[in-house]
Amino acid sequence: MIILLALGFILGYIWKVMTTADYFRVREIVCSEAESFDLSYLKGRNIFALGLAGEAAAILRRCPDCSRVRLARIIPDRVYVEFIRRRPLAMVKLYRYFLVDEDGVIFSASTRPETAGLPVITGLGTMVSGPKPGARYQNRELTIALQILKEAAKAPLLKKYKIERIDIAGIDSITVRIPLDREQVVYAKWKAPEKKEFLEIKFAQGNIRNKVAIMAGLINQESRNLRNIKYIDLRFNEPVIKFREDKAKK
Repeated sequence: MIILLALGFILGYIWKVMTTADYFRVREIVCSEAESFDLSYLKGRNIFALGLAGEAAAILRRCPDCSRVRLARIIPDRVYVEFIRRRPLAMVKLYRYFLVDEDGVIFSASTRPETAGLPVITGLGTMVSGPKPGARYQNRELTIALQILKEAAKAPLLKKYKIERIDIAGIDSITVRIPLDREQVVYAKWKAPEKKEFLEIKFAQGNIRNKVAIMAGLINQESRNLRNIKYIDLRFNEPVIKFREDKAKK
């Protein structure tokens, strides 16, 4: 019993020294990237007295485009801060353009759609009210649009066909637009079109994975004839290909 008390006293004394000694006060903050905001308030605090989880949560609240923030002690006097940024899946047009990740979390965009190189989701309008960077939105229409993008990214047959835009008119009226490049169209009389051409695919809610698989199969089946297709409709039990010469093919 006396030995245990003595051991407890020794450990308590060591802890007191570690949490009060100037030697263990934070003097430097090391970041995984250039600091986007001031973390100097951590300096001067005891490195062992810092609650790393709590500090990480506080920093995360100030960083809407971060999915996680990690802190680690570097004994004796440094703290390492790692910012794990969200990976944008698309841009979404609300009252202005925002980035959105695969979980439906929106955050601010620093570039325009023309330079971002990401698909653009339009038509949500008031469906997403009062957008706040860092907040997750589980709007049904947005969720379906993100599902389409995620499934399309996984489909090997769509590697050459990148979705540029998703227009949402309603839960059962979603139009995917895929640009056709020079390798995917046959120009009449070898004359390039005056404007960019798109292939349109119409979606409704439900069975998104299967619908994207069907879309991929039909696009590759008609790869030499895409310019003559007005749209592909996947909203019903059987897919419909509507040709520009008004001949439907099932």
